[in-house]
Amino acid sequence: MTTTPVRILIVDDHPMVREGLVARLAAVPRFEVVGEAGDRVSAMDLLAQRAPDVVLMDVGLKDANGIVLGADMLAAQPAIKLLMFSMYDNPEYVQRALQAGARGYVLKDAPATEIVSAIDAVAAGGTFLSAAVSGRLFRGQAPKPVLTPRESEILSKLGQGASSKQIARELGLSVRTVEAHRQSIKRKLELEGQAELIRYAVEHAREANPR
Repeated sequence: MTTTPVRILIVDDHPMVREGLVARLAAVPRFEVVGEAGDRVSAMDLLAQRAPDVVLMDVGLKDANGIVLGADMLAAQPAIKLLMFSMYDNPEYVQRALQAGARGYVLKDAPATEIVSAIDAVAAGGTFLSAAVSGRLFRGQAPKPVLTPRESEILSKLGQGASSKQIARELGLSVRTVEAHRQSIKRKLELEGQAELIRYAVEHAREANPR
């Protein structure tokens, strides 16, 4: 009896990482890598053309936040299973990824067997967190409120010194919408006033938009 292979799309902006992944996954008969993308445009194009079952997504791309891109891909094709692939084990990244719809989060330095297990788990409709990730995520401390991918994007741009008007123009939003997101961010993070929001954004710019 033949089994339909799991169709995988790899999204990572480092060619050597993609090559290594293809080599690892090609050794698994039940997997088929149907595409590789290094940027947002290519990823969205291949998503439409190749109909993958699983998208293995880097958290930090040169031209995009991988978590936001993953959410956009899920919006375009809700049936895909999103698996984040990252060098970061920061619990905030993990929470943000899960909030965006990711089914799993595996570290880039994980053994090949763990990456295979992660793909198997999410392809079957389950979830998967690397052991190091789950250990940090559930380590007895109350998690911070989870920002949406859009709020994270706006927080990052605030940390880069952009005004609400500039952010609205860059993201194709109204200024009123950006201001509403700013209020939501302040409420979730329990920040008092605009000055505290900007200070937090500057301090956490890298966390809001990982590279």
